[in-house]
Amino acid sequence: MAKTYDFIIAGGGSAACVAAMRLIRDFGFSVLIIERGPRNTAKLMAFPAGYMKYLARDDFLEMHHTVAQPQLGGRGPIVPVAKALGGGSAVNAMVYMRGQKEDYDHWAAHLGNGTEWSYADMLPHFKGIEGNTRFNDDYHGIAGNLRVSEPGYTCDTTQDFLLAAQGLGHPYNPDFNGARQNGVGIMQHTYGLWGGKTERSDAKKAFLDPLAGDERLDIVTDARVDRIVIESGRATGVSYTQNGQTHTVRAAREVLLAAGTYNSAKLMMLSGIGPADHLRNHGIDVVRDLPGVGANLQDHHEVPVIATTKGKSGYFGEDKGWPMLRNGLQYLLFNSGPVTTTGIESCLFYDPDGGERPTIQLYCAPIVYLDRDVSSAKPTYGVTFTSCLLRPKARGSVRLRSADPADQPLVDCNFFGDPDDLRLTLASLKVARQLLETEPFKSKISDEILPGRALQDEESLAKFAGQTVKTNYHPSGSLRMGPESDPMSVVDGTLRVRGIEGLRVIDCSIIPFIPSGNTNAPAMAIGSKAAEMIARGY
Repeated sequence: MAKTYDFIIAGGGSAACVAAMRLIRDFGFSVLIIERGPRNTAKLMAFPAGYMKYLARDDFLEMHHTVAQPQLGGRGPIVPVAKALGGGSAVNAMVYMRGQKEDYDHWAAHLGNGTEWSYADMLPHFKGIEGNTRFNDDYHGIAGNLRVSEPGYTCDTTQDFLLAAQGLGHPYNPDFNGARQNGVGIMQHTYGLWGGKTERSDAKKAFLDPLAGDERLDIVTDARVDRIVIESGRATGVSYTQNGQTHTVRAAREVLLAAGTYNSAKLMMLSGIGPADHLRNHGIDVVRDLPGVGANLQDHHEVPVIATTKGKSGYFGEDKGWPMLRNGLQYLLFNSGPVTTTGIESCLFYDPDGGERPTIQLYCAPIVYLDRDVSSAKPTYGVTFTSCLLRPKARGSVRLRSADPADQPLVDCNFFGDPDDLRLTLASLKVARQLLETEPFKSKISDEILPGRALQDEESLAKFAGQTVKTNYHPSGSLRMGPESDPMSVVDGTLRVRGIEGLRVIDCSIIPFIPSGNTNAPAMAIGSKAAEMIARGY
């Protein structure tokens, strides 16, 4: 007889790992995690700098070619999402950023149920999973499994960026996850000491590995969940495919959906939950008509300003030949040097309109770099500033390509679908250019290669933005949380899917309004809160 679990989690990303750990360790339940990717990534991915070797590969990523965007001149930007146990935390650039207090207070106000999901409500979950090496105060914890620290090394370009931003009047901020977000500073990351070496602290390593040998946890990897089994209006299990074989497993209590913003929406629709007409068009029987499934898609996106430097700078060439060998030996022997950083060390949070609440996260990448589908700019000595819009107003969608579970969903990212998103981005390009003209950058910059000094008028810069805008890898919101009065909400404040018993969504697809920062930390906090709500019987 097949084993029955208290909870089955479809997906093994950041939120799923935290939820599973808490359901087992803190509350004594049994859990099965089913993940479509492998159990482990490459050993190199554990090194803080190692992820850069896999940025353009699909070993642990699923590349989504979004639908053509008229406002981008017909481009369909590529959006990669994780495909490995640990999800985004196993493949990302490891930035640890929570967003702003106002983000979560907005969630609570939207729900209209008091303080639930407010910043004050979420803060204990952020602190509870965090093992911070720098801060131990009202905003941070040191006893959690997730190791959070600052880069073990920062380069000259990063230091120049910190000084230039202050030269433009932006304050230095030692903690973007503390009392205020605005200002320039060094970003904290999810890595720390493991066996004497600084290594990635992904969700698998932090939350699942400590449960090794616990009979209450089973993990199935390289398996695609195809359908949620729903009987008499209740989710009772899932059907999945592994090595060409179909399996069905049952949950005694609930099915928890955590397959990521794209694939969680896809799985709901394959299971008959979603916009009725869309499901019928693909020959899928409608179990529950929920028009909000696949709607409300949001993602942070960014546009670059790139310049070369007169001399050697940053990290160009440090991953090849003798410099690579030298840096590798320094890391292995002394746990120091460039391998102990992701390379993206600093950023500036600010509002181009002059407001106190930041609307832009401007990253400093100490190299000339762009995704291949965006530009033919060649990597060299230089600097790349990317202006990431924190709270885009445009909304995209996720729809089925077909009723075949093997097919990727159709993703409409809708970048710049709202004119204010483009306006703020162009305003930030001006500030990025001002940074290049501010010491200590000014005397070191050789040439602005993108957009290029010839592009100055609004129309030309808007066209440039459409040609180069890319994802910041934070898709959210396709199964949004909301009050019963919201016809487009998919889950309620307890993350239960409306109209279906025994089914909850516990990943970033429930986000009603995208947080103002990288989404890995919010995903983990959502997983922690979900486990606690479930255990309390909410």
